Amino acid sequence: MMFTNILVPFDLSNQSIHAFKTALNLAKKYNSKITILTCLEGDAWHHKFYDSRADNELIKKQKKVTLSHITKLEILAKKENVSTKSQIIKSTSVVKDIVSFSKSRKIDLIVMGSHGRTGIDKLILGSIANGVTQKASCPVLIVK
Repeated sequence: MMFTNILVPFDLSNQSIHAFKTALNLAKKYNSKITILTCLEGDAWHHKFYDSRADNELIKKQKKVTLSHITKLEILAKKENVSTKSQIIKSTSVVKDIVSFSKSRKIDLIVMGSHGRTGIDKLILGSIANGVTQKASCPVLIVK
């Protein structure tokens, strides 16, 4: 099986950095391209006093921090002569957005950490990894 386009969902966790490095090794072997996808969630609480301006400010700050981390990953990839792209999106359903992104971009393989920012030790897989594994139409490699 050829992996031309590899997707790495990236949430700044150590697990997702490790997943990126695994994807980098695969990309060198298969001459693949890597797409780094970060799904930013605003403040999830919504009620009659919800102010979208605060949510937009939170997203803006998250995006700035994320870009600095993605730049480091892109430098690693460039040293290995692996082509990368990155995309940061505002998300209300991370699993749904990762799966639809992978379908729309004809991704051949998703490489992701078993637990990210919201990982709970008592679960075998994080809820995001588990959801992507169940719903993705391409192979998913879970990295511990």
